[in-house]
Amino acid sequence: MPKINVRKPLSLRPQHLPYIKGLFHLLAAIPIIYLISSVLNGSAGGDPVEYIIHYTGMGALNTLVAVLLISPLAKRYKLGVLMQTRRLVGLWVFAYASLHITAFLTLDLLLEWQLLLSEIVKRPYILVGASAYLLLVLLSITSINHIKRKMGRRWQTLHNFVYLIAVLAPIHFYWSVKSEIIEPSVYLVIFAGLLLLRVKLLKLKSLLGLNTQ
Repeated sequence: MPKINVRKPLSLRPQHLPYIKGLFHLLAAIPIIYLISSVLNGSAGGDPVEYIIHYTGMGALNTLVAVLLISPLAKRYKLGVLMQTRRLVGLWVFAYASLHITAFLTLDLLLEWQLLLSEIVKRPYILVGASAYLLLVLLSITSINHIKRKMGRRWQTLHNFVYLIAVLAPIHFYWSVKSEIIEPSVYLVIFAGLLLLRVKLLKLKSLLGLNTQ
C-alpha cells in the first residue's frame, strides 16, 4: 500500500517570533525606501507632492488591513505567536499615517495653519482623516507596556477604537478622490468585510461563552 504523506499544519513557535517581527519590519520599510528612491531619482510623477501624500496614505491603509487580518488568521490557523505582532504592525500604521499627514501639512499647505482651517471647511474628508489620526496617536502612546499595565481593562476598551479607525480611514480615502472611485471602493469593501468578520467572531465567542477580548 503506498504511503500517504499528510501535510502538517503550519506551526509557529515562540522562538520564531524575532524572525517574524524582522520580516514584518522589512516588508513595511521597503515601500518607504522605494518612495525615497523615487523622489530622489525624479520618478515620482509630474506632481511629487501629490505622489508622496497618496503613497503614504496607501501605506497607512495597507498596514491597517494587515493589522485587522492578524487576529482572524491567527485564530483560524491556531498561530498564537502571530498575535504578538499586532503592536508592531499597528505602529507601522501610525508611522505611515504620520508621514501622510506630515507631507500634507509641510509640502502641500507649507504649514499655513489658517489655510488648514479653510481646507477643512471646504474638504470635510480632512477632518475625517485627522480624527482617525488622533485615535491612532492615542493607540500608539498606550501601546507602551507600562501604560498598558496601568490602564488595566480600560486598555482593551480604548484599543477597540481600531475598528472606528477602520471605518474612518477608507471613508477619508473615498471622499478625497476627485473622479477615480474604483480603488477607494475596493478598500471600502475590504474594510467592511474585515469588520463583518470581526462581528461574526464576536457572536461566535458569545455563543460559546468565551472571553471576547
